[in-house]
Amino acid sequence: MKVAVFGGSGFLGLYLSKELLRRGFQVSVFDLNEPGFQHEAMRFEKTDISDRDLIAKQISEGAFDYIYNLAGFANLDKAVLDPYRTMELNVLGNINILNACVKSKVKRFIYASSAYAMSDKGSFYGISKLTSEKIVEEYAVKYDLNFTILRYGSVYSEMEYDNNYIYNLIEKAIKTGKIEHGGDGNEIREYIHASDAAKLSVDVLENDNYINEHVIFTGIEKMKRSELFNVINEILGNKLEITYQNNHYNNHYHFTPYSYSPTLSKKMVANPHIDMGQGLLECIKAVYNKKDK
Repeated sequence: MKVAVFGGSGFLGLYLSKELLRRGFQVSVFDLNEPGFQHEAMRFEKTDISDRDLIAKQISEGAFDYIYNLAGFANLDKAVLDPYRTMELNVLGNINILNACVKSKVKRFIYASSAYAMSDKGSFYGISKLTSEKIVEEYAVKYDLNFTILRYGSVYSEMEYDNNYIYNLIEKAIKTGKIEHGGDGNEIREYIHASDAAKLSVDVLENDNYINEHVIFTGIEKMKRSELFNVINEILGNKLEITYQNNHYNNHYHFTPYSYSPTLSKKMVANPHIDMGQGLLECIKAVYNKKDK
């Protein structure tokens, strides 16, 4: 089976590409940057998803069985600062890929959405994800395009990416001796390791029960931000200064992303999964290894 992964060099996209290869798929990565690893069953094409003509040339009829779209703005805070670019990439870029899916006659299109698509938080980022979800659903109606929408929660790993919150938090804490949080620390998240999220993303592909379904990927344990900070602090010897600003977290949800009722989604959890404590240790080790180089 041939699979195209738009955004396959990104934070989650890299894990997804590797998981697809591990399961025997032929993978084509479409991204602005190369994946950073090589595999005999993988090829790379430099792509800007806002370039409609380029994507139309790259995706020929019958070229792929499945197409994933993980490309575009994935950093909420950056998206808030640039609404035009957010919509250009996350909405119009997605339409360009959808058109290629229709032309290529793929078996299914898998769209990487966000838990913020179910929330009135998330500002322009959440709006862009919900908008793209509705457009995907309409393409299914108009063009008989099978889809699966994946709503990712709080994904983390030990890899350095601008949208890897926990890694960046740990790196800054080690450098400065501080954790400075814009909220009150009571915000609740269900963290899931990127490798677990990638495995579930491929499980969905291999199961026809998820055709034309919405799926949410989160961890299995709820954790307050303050609890996360305390765990990190304890691992690092209780040397960190932790402060809360209580009023600079307006675009993020507090306890739950569910603000209203869009299309319902099924929840999948990884079994087995990477334990949160072990995941944090891997993040800390990766930061120290980076410092030692």
